[in-house]
Amino acid sequence: MSGPADRDGVREVARSAARAFAEAGDLAALEEARVRFLGRKGEITALLRSIGELPLEERPAFGETINDLKSEIEGLFESRRSALGANGAEEDHFSGDATLPGRRATAGGTHVLRRVVSEMKAIFFGMGYSLAEGPDVELDYYNFEALNFPVDHPSRDLQDTFYVNRDILLRTQTSPVQVRYMERHRPPIRIIVPGRVYRNETPDPSHAAEFLQMEGLYVDRNVSLADLRNDIAFFARSFFGADAKVRFRPHFFPFTEPSAEVDMSCFSCGGSGCAICGRTGWIEIMGAGMVHPHVFRYAGYDPDAYTGFAFGIGIERTAMLKYGIDDIRRLLGNDLRFLGQFWSEAAPEVAR
Repeated sequence: MSGPADRDGVREVARSAARAFAEAGDLAALEEARVRFLGRKGEITALLRSIGELPLEERPAFGETINDLKSEIEGLFESRRSALGANGAEEDHFSGDATLPGRRATAGGTHVLRRVVSEMKAIFFGMGYSLAEGPDVELDYYNFEALNFPVDHPSRDLQDTFYVNRDILLRTQTSPVQVRYMERHRPPIRIIVPGRVYRNETPDPSHAAEFLQMEGLYVDRNVSLADLRNDIAFFARSFFGADAKVRFRPHFFPFTEPSAEVDMSCFSCGGSGCAICGRTGWIEIMGAGMVHPHVFRYAGYDPDAYTGFAFGIGIERTAMLKYGIDDIRRLLGNDLRFLGQFWSEAAPEVAR
């Protein structure tokens, strides 16, 4: 190499780099040439170190020349690397079997519970219901008192309910939205309330401490138990199939009178009796009844002028019945082998 201030020598470095890059037949050879000129111990570094041998007045100009040289060589290197890549030279370093099929990325899908909620909403919207929502963290007043629960009712105990403090809790049902909605709206009202609820339960195949529920409420003049039965029967046939039958059994709920448990003919045996339905031919799907007059009074309605019905459907229970799922905990896990069974079809889009 010429002396440090020899500009002809600097140009010779540029020409040498251009020849070395051009002669590189693959990316490995090109990398060796790059290190020779641009590496920590390369020729550019040597030139930069030689600046200290120059007189002070010559150093700035020569430093600028070296920087220009470095930029030029870097440009030559990138140009040659692009050319080698375009020519497919990097394939020389591919060690795999190019004939093997590529790995398919796992595509996600609609969760079975989201699918069920969407299907249920679509059915009830078609029947004239609208959507209402309420808070998950609820006041004791709306969750119990305004729903006619006596102060000594077992569900108000700590062993059944998650309390934040004496007056605030995680709602145990979506029914509190009944009173909240009626306080703000006058009849006629016809709503469904899907949402998450919480109960102090020990998880097992049929119970969970956190699950989904859909409340339904219809209030107007002269609403009867026959209206309730018609709506529930229509829902069952629409969701489970045209052969689905329902029956009402007397029951007790503090916020409805009369109250009933609603059963559906067993999806497995069609009503003849099997192990799934306990040989009865029927499976419970929801609780329902006529809204209690006391609840109307809490909401500011005249129970002599209006009547109405309410029902509550467990969404996980509904999904288990429709798809033959034997353990509620499967719905809460992340096993893609299980969840992927329900991804073949998109859930219905519901815009409300």
